[in-house]
Amino acid sequence: MLTALQGEKAAVYFLDGTFLGDGVLEEVGEKFIKYVTDYQVHYIPITAIRSVSVETKERQRPRVGFGQ
Repeated sequence: MLTALQGEKAAVYFLDGTFLGDGVLEEVGEKFIKYVTDYQVHYIPITAIRSVSVETKERQRPRVGFGQ
């Protein structure tokens, strides 16, 4: 299932509640994934991952203020 997300920009959520964002799933193996950010390369065991999310559409931010 994760192999379909290979090369996509994604956020990885871990079992302990922490997450990594703004990176790319560069490689997906049977036991580990290679997750690359601008500054680091992470090798993450599959057993530590709770979920992976991929943005399919950019959200429109709500307007702030009372302008018309």
